[in-house]
Amino acid sequence: MINLLDSKDIIKKSQERCGKEYSIPKERIFPTKNLNEHQLRELSSENVELIEVAKPFMKILYDFLRGSGFFLDLTDKDGIILVVIGDKDVVEEARKMKMIEGADMSEKSTGTNAIGTAIYEDMAIQMAGKEHYINAYHIWTCSADTIHDKEGNIIGCLNLTGKYQLVHPHTLGLVVAAVKSIENHIEVQKSQNELVQAYQYLNTIINSMDMGIITINSIGNIKSINNLACKMLEIDQQCAINENIIDLIDGWKDIDSEINDFTIYIKNKRYNLNVYPIKDRHQCISGMVIALKDIQKVFNMVNKYTGMRAKYNFSDIIGESSCMVKVKEYAESIADSPSTVLIQGESGTGKELIAQAIHNSSERRNYGFVAINCGAIPKNLIESELFGYEEGTFTGAKKGGQIGKFELANNGTIFLDEIGEMPLYMQVNLLRVLQEGCITRIGGRKYIKINSRIIAATNKDLKEEIKKGNFREDLYYRLCVIPIYVPPLRQRKEDISLLIDYFLRLKSSKLKKSVPDIKSDLYNKMLNYDWPGNVRELENCIENIVNMNGDISFNFDKNILNSSEKNSITGHEYNMCSLSQWEKIAILDCIKKCDKNLSKAAKILNINRTTLYNKINKYGIKI
Repeated sequence: MINLLDSKDIIKKSQERCGKEYSIPKERIFPTKNLNEHQLRELSSENVELIEVAKPFMKILYDFLRGSGFFLDLTDKDGIILVVIGDKDVVEEARKMKMIEGADMSEKSTGTNAIGTAIYEDMAIQMAGKEHYINAYHIWTCSADTIHDKEGNIIGCLNLTGKYQLVHPHTLGLVVAAVKSIENHIEVQKSQNELVQAYQYLNTIINSMDMGIITINSIGNIKSINNLACKMLEIDQQCAINENIIDLIDGWKDIDSEINDFTIYIKNKRYNLNVYPIKDRHQCISGMVIALKDIQKVFNMVNKYTGMRAKYNFSDIIGESSCMVKVKEYAESIADSPSTVLIQGESGTGKELIAQAIHNSSERRNYGFVAINCGAIPKNLIESELFGYEEGTFTGAKKGGQIGKFELANNGTIFLDEIGEMPLYMQVNLLRVLQEGCITRIGGRKYIKINSRIIAATNKDLKEEIKKGNFREDLYYRLCVIPIYVPPLRQRKEDISLLIDYFLRLKSSKLKKSVPDIKSDLYNKMLNYDWPGNVRELENCIENIVNMNGDISFNFDKNILNSSEKNSITGHEYNMCSLSQWEKIAILDCIKKCDKNLSKAAKILNINRTTLYNKINKYGIKI
C-alpha cells in the first residue's frame, strides 16, 4: 500500500507516459487488443494454476460485495483479463466498453488504469474518475494489486471496479487482502504439489525394489506397504492399511525392534526379515520399517554372482560317435524328471558337462546349479558345506550362521561330484534328505524344506565299494534311479578328431595365438593313443601343442598299437585292443592279402571305395 501523495505522483507519471511516450488518444474507448476465443483458451491454459487458486477468493470477495455495483477482474502478468465476476448490470456496462475476458488492460492499450499501472509499477494502487487517462474510463473507480509467485515474479493482477461515486479506501484494502490470500495459497499449493511429487517418486522407488517394505506405527498398525509386500502377504493394499502386523506375520511378538537376517514363514514360504526402528527427536521408537526378502530370490542372486550357474548345453558336448549320441539323447530325455541321476564314468570323461546340460534343459534352468566335490572337502567340513549351520554352533562360526549348498540349490540342481568319496556318516544324512525332502542346519532345530534335484557322479565302481563296506547299498539305489554311463575316449575314437579341432580353436583363442599345423605323424599318434585321462587329458595335450606352435613334449609311443608288429589277425586276442584298433588291423590285413588292390579290399570289407580311403587316412595307413 502507498500513501495518497505517492499515488498522485505515480498516476501523474503514468498519464505523461500515455500521452508523450505511447501517444494514446483520450477519445479511445476500447482496448487496442482483444484475444479471440482460441487465443483466450490457450492463455487460460497457461494460467490454469493461477485461475484455479484465485477464483474461490474472488467469489468470497464478491459475495461480500454482491449488489453494491462492483465487479472483479483477474488478469495475467501482462494485464490480459482472464476472469470477470460481478453484478450483472455493471458487468454488462463494462462489456459495452469491451472490458471483457481477453481484453488487454495494460497502459499501452488502455492508458492509465489501475490494472495497467499496478503491473507497470508492481504495486497496489487505486484510482477514480479523471485519474484514468481515457475519458470513457472516468465513470469508474478501480483498485488493483499484483499477484506474485514464490520467487517474487508478477504472475497476475486482481482488480475491483465500480462506479466513480463508490470510491472508498477500504476497497483497495479488500483487494490487497485477497491478493495476499491468493499468494499464500499458491505457495501452500506449490509445497503440497512438491510433497505429492516427492511422495510419488518415493512410492515409485519403493515399489520398484525387489523386497517387501512395510511401515508400522508404535502399536503395530500398518501405515504404508509396497506392492511386493502385499503380494507376499496375499493382501490388498487398501485392506492392509491400519491392519495390525501381528495379524499378518506369525510370531511377530517374538521379534525385536532391531533385528537382522531373521527367517520367518509366511503362507508356507520362507522370507528373510529385517526390522529398522523409526525414532522421534527424543530417541523414542515411534514406528518401524520392515523389509522382507524372498529367500529363494536371494539364493538365486548369490548363485548368479558366485558362478553357481550351469554354463553348458548338450550342443556344447563334442561327440558324434554312436555311443555319445545315445548318451546325449538319453540324458536330454530325462532332463525334466525330478528323479535322482547317477553319472558314472572314468575321470575326465565330462560327467559335470552332462550334469550341467541336464540342468539347462530342464525347467530348473533359471535356478542355481550348485556343484560340490565330495572328495575335495575335508570330512569334518562336508556336513556344514551341504547343510549349513546356525550362529554360535561352533568356535569361529560366522555371525548369523551360514546357509548350505542344499538351500542355495533350492528349486535348482545340486551336483555331488565324486560321491564315492563321501564319508559313511554323511551318507546317512544324505539318505535322509532324499527320503524326507528337508534338511536341518547344524545346531538348528527347524526343518527346512528343499526342492533341489540331486545329480551325483563318480569314477568308482559303487557296487564294488558296497562290497568293501565303503558305500551304503540303500543310498546307491536311491541315487541310481536314472543311471548314465559316459564312455571313455578310447571307446569313441571317432570323436578324437572332432575334439582335436575344437580344442585347437579354443586354446588358440584363449592363448591369443594362431591355430598351429600338426604334423601328420603326430596327428596319427593322437588318433591311436588310448587317452587314459580321457577328454581332460586330450584338452591339456592340445594346450601344450598350441603353446609349442604345433610341436609337443608328450610321449605317446608306449600307449599306441604298433601295426607292424600286429599285421595279422591270426592269434590276436580280441580283448587286448579297442574296436577302432581292431578295425585298423582288419583293414591292414585285408589290403595286404589283396595285394594292395583297394577295390577288391573294399568289396571284401563290405564298404565302398571312398569309405575305405577315409579310413586309411584316419588310421594313417601307408600303402
